[in-house]
Amino acid sequence: MILADFPSENQDDKPTSSLEEQVALVLEQALRIDELTQLVDRKSDVISAQKKRIHALEELLRLSKVKRFAPSSEQSQQASLFDEAEIAAEFGLETTTDVTEEEAPAEALEPAVSEPPKTRQKPGRKPFSSTLPREQIFITLSDAEKAGAIDTFFTKVREELDIIPAQVRILEYMQEKAVFMAPVQGEPQRRITAALMPKHPVPGAMGSINLMCFVLIAKYCDGLPLYRQESILARYGGELSRATLANWIIALARQLQPLIHLLREQQLAGPLIQADETRVQVLKEPGRPATSDKYMWVTLGGPPGQPSVLFDYDPSRSQEVPLRLLEGFQGYLQTDGYAGYHAVCIANNITPLGCWDHARRKFKDAQAAQPNAKKGPSRPQSKADGMLHFINGLYLIERQIKDLSTEEKYQHRQERSLPVLAKIKAYLDDNQPKVPKDSLTGKAMTYLSNQWEKLTVYCTHGDLNISNILAENAIRPFVIGRKAWLFSDTPKGAQASAIHYSLIETAKANGLEPYAYLNQVLHALPYADTVEKLEALLPWNINKSKFIE
Repeated sequence: MILADFPSENQDDKPTSSLEEQVALVLEQALRIDELTQLVDRKSDVISAQKKRIHALEELLRLSKVKRFAPSSEQSQQASLFDEAEIAAEFGLETTTDVTEEEAPAEALEPAVSEPPKTRQKPGRKPFSSTLPREQIFITLSDAEKAGAIDTFFTKVREELDIIPAQVRILEYMQEKAVFMAPVQGEPQRRITAALMPKHPVPGAMGSINLMCFVLIAKYCDGLPLYRQESILARYGGELSRATLANWIIALARQLQPLIHLLREQQLAGPLIQADETRVQVLKEPGRPATSDKYMWVTLGGPPGQPSVLFDYDPSRSQEVPLRLLEGFQGYLQTDGYAGYHAVCIANNITPLGCWDHARRKFKDAQAAQPNAKKGPSRPQSKADGMLHFINGLYLIERQIKDLSTEEKYQHRQERSLPVLAKIKAYLDDNQPKVPKDSLTGKAMTYLSNQWEKLTVYCTHGDLNISNILAENAIRPFVIGRKAWLFSDTPKGAQASAIHYSLIETAKANGLEPYAYLNQVLHALPYADTVEKLEALLPWNINKSKFIE
């Protein structure tokens, strides 16, 4: 066919080519075509890779817009997705249209569990706490208005919440001294006896214990930086520099360190510890740049009825930190997917426990980054939507059994949660190969697959939790405060902050008002010269009657 296109030997008016030259020309053209084909294939591969990269970047861009401008709550969209699936199942509506490899089959969106309708609370004012001190104000009739009445009485017609602004005062300690005359070698001598002064946790300090408690609560409970407290005190007439306040904080931390050791021992004796870590900037950490990341670690746990929340500063995020903090602990350790906890689990024979919140959050990000913002039962459902639906089923079960006993929780999880987990695993195995690994959905499925064994452990015991939310909630006050004070100047300051956060959050976890607890501890701490006296200052041992006016 190709040779027929070349000049024939009968054409005398044109030069002829030999057969070898024609074959060489054909081979040269074939090679050229092959090269061009390979070049097109390479460019097609590049274009395909660029399209995947563009798709991934578009996902990240949409996600960043959602995180910047959309509500931050994780519950609203999850609830709406679950409602859409129920409506679709109830009325037989199609939940998918034009299913692609990124979309979920309709059968994946069948309701996992059903939740009974919630009773709506009646609107109205919430009554004030009965523990607040109350002062009665009597509104009386005039004598003219009461003239001729056979009796008078008072009725309570309303309540108002009142507050007394901070008052700055100077405490002047007047020490009484007694003079005695006693003979010494036959000569009368004067001897003076002075009343014992109350001990102070920071001897020689210019501030009272009440003021120091105020400073600690303002910074570590309310997120008020020291420079703002400095101006507030100056406005009230008490001028103290922020350096003085910082020195108080560090000095108090040294005195409170023995309490932290006791809390750590109690926590390690419990069956479950939940752990998390977050970044903190420390300017003068030796050997590290001021802008480098250092970490505040938090652990939450302890025996039943004795919860403790302990913070610890360390410039490293390596596995040596959990090995140090959890030395001697044997039980369940619940964390996110960070690999730094693996070593301590192996070394101490600890059972690792996963967190479904982290797995769910990754699918939430994939859902939020979907390009189709259309809502309603006809909205195309992606694989992230299908997975979120099943995960929501697990959380619905947990909400329904949260008030049950340990054994009842275990039975419900065995009978109801395990079948949902089986559906999630089957859906994961079926769809993970169909999703690009570098997409948000692909990354979420990879995380879920890697963490699967840890994520199913919570069903083995009724006292375990489906998520690590308690540790995240414990570390949240630190994160909020960090936005206000931004950084710590020295490692000593960072470790002092860890000590004060530990006591405040532990007091809150045990139902104590933080200021009252710290005030009582700091008054008693200088006299606690034995381990027994220190143990009496732990939140579950302290005299709680003093917290009620």
